Amino acid sequence: MIIIRHYMRNLRSLEDTRIDLAVKKQNLVLNIYCIFYGGTIMIKLAPSILAADFNILGEQIKKIEGAGVEYLHVDVMDGNYVPSISFGTPVIKSIRNNTKLIFDVHLMVDEPIRLVNDYKEAGADIITVHAEACSDLVATIDKIKTLGLKVGVSLNPETPISRIENVLQDIDMVLIMSVDPGAGGQPFIPSTLEKIKDLKSMLDNKGISLDIEVDGGIRPDNVMDVLMAGANVIVTGTAVFRGDILENVNRYNKEFERYKEIVK
Repeated sequence: MIIIRHYMRNLRSLEDTRIDLAVKKQNLVLNIYCIFYGGTIMIKLAPSILAADFNILGEQIKKIEGAGVEYLHVDVMDGNYVPSISFGTPVIKSIRNNTKLIFDVHLMVDEPIRLVNDYKEAGADIITVHAEACSDLVATIDKIKTLGLKVGVSLNPETPISRIENVLQDIDMVLIMSVDPGAGGQPFIPSTLEKIKDLKSMLDNKGISLDIEVDGGIRPDNVMDVLMAGANVIVTGTAVFRGDILENVNRYNKEFERYKEIVK
């Protein structure tokens, strides 16, 4: 019995050591990344107006801007690529002149190359397209870049990151969907965390610096897992727009600060 207890203590000690080394390794990679690319990791909250109250949309946008948010995530759905229809350029134009927020426009539409000019004119700063929705992804990326916009490419939960490996050096952001696209309020898919880690590892191995955005089911109580996996742009909807917006944003900011302390 004494031998068994001693063995179990040693086993627990080894497990603790393994976990500690894993955390230290991740922190070392993050710190090297910060030094190599010149500065601290920029964590950004991108509230999605899909969850806003459109009766008071302008008022709610001013509130998130006043809370220090820099990005506004705009989900555009065409009813073809995804079943739902959301809104288009008229809504974006109507709010563009009233805010200095960065418009992070997520096109959930078939063949988005047809529409990127329209969304540029409406006021987009970043246009993200789905790899699965483009018959010629390279041409779509090139078209967005020629308009002077930042470009992101999104992957659905079932799509492997290998699908976009050949374009990583040409884009500014990868958007990992952590729910099935097309509807808000869905629960976070846990397997997304491994996908984020795999993407981060691929980028590090290639020496590529870009934003990793994650969209779907991210709340203050699980955002730390997403950050630790390697993401730095967090899309959220109801968790910001439902209830007190300033208080909700502050909940995320507290987790962001806690993350920064962990990876120092």
